[in-house]
Amino acid sequence: MKSNTILGLAAGAAASVLLALAATPVLAAPEVVKGPSDDAQCYVPWTADTQYFKFPAKSGPFRIALANGYIANTWRIQMIQTAKAYAAQPDVAAKLKEFKVVSTGEDVAAQIAAINNFIDSGYDAIVVNAQNPSAFGPVIDRAKEAGVILVAFDNILDTTDAINVNVDQKGLGELWGKWLVKHVPNGGKVLEVRGVAGTSVDTDRHAGIHEVLDASGKKWDVVEVVGKWDDGTAQKATADAIAVNGHFDGITAQGGDTGVVQAMIDAKHPMVPFGGETENGFRKFCGTMNKDGLVCSSAGTGPAQVAVAIKTAIDALEGKVVPQSVRLPLAIVEDPDFKDGENYYADQSDNFFVGNSFPTCGINFTAQEIMGQTKDNK
Repeated sequence: MKSNTILGLAAGAAASVLLALAATPVLAAPEVVKGPSDDAQCYVPWTADTQYFKFPAKSGPFRIALANGYIANTWRIQMIQTAKAYAAQPDVAAKLKEFKVVSTGEDVAAQIAAINNFIDSGYDAIVVNAQNPSAFGPVIDRAKEAGVILVAFDNILDTTDAINVNVDQKGLGELWGKWLVKHVPNGGKVLEVRGVAGTSVDTDRHAGIHEVLDASGKKWDVVEVVGKWDDGTAQKATADAIAVNGHFDGITAQGGDTGVVQAMIDAKHPMVPFGGETENGFRKFCGTMNKDGLVCSSAGTGPAQVAVAIKTAIDALEGKVVPQSVRLPLAIVEDPDFKDGENYYADQSDNFFVGNSFPTCGINFTAQEIMGQTKDNK
């Protein structure tokens, strides 16, 4: 009886182990394969050495979540609206069982908790605009163990275990730095209006600007303020900087550029060369005030990169080949090529980022599609 009892207990234990193993999700470890991707026109690899992933194919429709952090500026609001607009397009909606959006603010721990909640709730993929590129290690591992695909965009993740979708943010800073070197030929005092502290976008753009200025051989006095990519915040920061420092010879701003120019107007500061983002209001100023000295380089990427991230997540879930790191094109307009109705719109709101499409990915939006959506969690 005793040996039978032991054998019975052992068999029961073995059965429990087998059941536990069966309930354990399969790792979402992709197979590393040769390129190109299944959509080579859209998915341009970051470098010639970028690996290509092929995840195990799943059957849709899928549950996909967007875990956003900071929300209090025009770009992020338009990004949320664009994500919802893309998810609502009929061919995309047919592949989605659920699309969930959560914005958690500047609290990194809150964003990580939101991603953990999505993993625990059984979502198939999570797209994320990360508040900090290096703080997500444990949650990246959890997603992989749970079979959840992570796609980071804009502010990306410092890992090769997630898919990253972005423009060359450091290259964008370099472009603005070169514009200032060209148009402020003797060097001088420059106002640099930065973004949200701690994010990869702010860090990379800042590094690009300073590497170019430092390598120019000219003497620069750079005054840094924080504008958080927001018109109101950037306008106040610029007004304060002008009040304290007086005249600037050039300006570069990562966002909130319409507010920066308005602060210059209010302070009666002369218009100077400016390297900035792609807000419609900024481009209005650039197109109409160049004769006054506002000589602009307007470059960046529209919030529609979130749509590329969602498309990437769906394609990866379907087992299509995608690069681990996708490079998106910049939208660039420089003086004297600003044209109303072509690359800015005088009759449209200032608070709108121009160039918000990626035709090579089949991603295009009307203003009505985007503005018909809300920024709220859903």
